[in-house]
Order: sequence, then structure tokens, then C-alpha cells
Amino acid sequence: MDNLLIIIPARGGSKGIPKKNIKQLNGKPLIYYSIDVARGIATDENICVTTDDDEIIQCVQTYGLKVPFKRPKELATDCSGSNEVLIHALNFYEKKGKKVDCILLLQPTSPFREVQFLKEAMELYQPDIDMVVSVKESSVNPYYNCFEENENGFLSISKGNGTIERRQDAPKVYEFNGSIYVINPSSLKNKGLSHFSKIKKYVMDDLHSIDIDTIFDWEIAELIIKKQYI
Repeated sequence: MDNLLIIIPARGGSKGIPKKNIKQLNGKPLIYYSIDVARGIATDENICVTTDDDEIIQCVQTYGLKVPFKRPKELATDCSGSNEVLIHALNFYEKKGKKVDCILLLQPTSPFREVQFLKEAMELYQPDIDMVVSVKESSVNPYYNCFEENENGFLSISKGNGTIERRQDAPKVYEFNGSIYVINPSSLKNKGLSHFSKIKKYVMDDLHSIDIDTIFDWEIAELIIKKQYI
């Protein structure tokens, strides 16, 4: 795709797993997995690692990828949202004269996405939609096994009339897996991520959808590699 900007956000202040983005997973810093797949579809000039952390900058540049700027501290707090981080990076490139028709957001915490997945997700993208996002089929379903507490303190089914007795009879529901976001830059600037309504899904399996947020997630990822499940 022409005029593609790949953004890899990597904040330094990880609390669950210290220095998570540069922690070694199977002998390779976690962020390198995202850089590798990005390089599978684009040149380095179209790949932006946005970070506030000097160690991450050094790690990325050791891998041969130039980090174009250091993210401002106000965009690297626990309260900082993806929307502001993406717009900051987009504005940086647009001010340099780069035309961006599509943004591909790759979070470093998804090490098992593959180049082919990126290509397939991007094929679903059209400039008249807001986003294509990777999902997995949810393990919980509001029509079948998700419940809410009612005004009397009793649990009732979250959605539907509660007559579905078999999971396979319930409508399929999906959850974002955090792996791939193909974003319309105009929608990002004019609406913001939280107001996107024209969203298409790209379905991934559970193994490739692993998103590393906790030490337990990390150990699962190491087991997947050790057992060669992927």
C-alpha cells in the first residue's frame, strides 16, 4: 500500500513486566518481533517507533532502525491514550511533507502476528471506513455465559432472553486482540479512535492472538515457543 505509516508505540514505564518492550523473549527483545513483521511489508523510512525511553531508543537503533523522535513526557504517562500518541506521530511525518493514506498500528505486546496477517488485514481496508482491526472469537458470550447483576442483586444474562442453552447456538462475538490496527488517518484526526463506527474485523486464532500484559502472559508466550506450537 502506498503512503503507509507503521507506528509501533513503546512506552518505557511498564509496571507489570519491567522493561517489557526490550525484555528478551526467546533471545530477542520483544519489540524486535514487531519491527521484523513491519519490515516484511515496508521500508524503514515508513516505520516509526514512538517511545519516551532512552533504553528503548538505543535497543531499536542497535537493530538498525532509526527512531525519528523522542516522545514527549506528557504522552508517556499511565493516562496517555493511543489516540494522542498516534496523532503526535502522524503530525510529525506530515510536517516533514510525508503523505499518509493509511496507518498501521502494531503494539509490541503481540509477538506472534505474521507478515501474511498484516497483508490480509490491509487488503480489507478501504478509504471509506475507519479501521480494520484484528480480533479473536471471544471466550465469553453475552448471549450465553455473560451475566449482570440486576436491581434485586440476582444475576441475569447480559444480552438476549436467556433461552440459549448451547454455546454453538449463540451469535458469535469477538474481542480485539491488540495485534493489528489498520487506521484511516482522516478518521483518526476527525473522530478519534473511541468514536470509530465503520470497523471491519480480521479474525486471528487464539495462539497468534497472545497479548503479553502480565508475567503469566509472558510465561505462556515462552511455552508456546518452547513447545513449537507456532
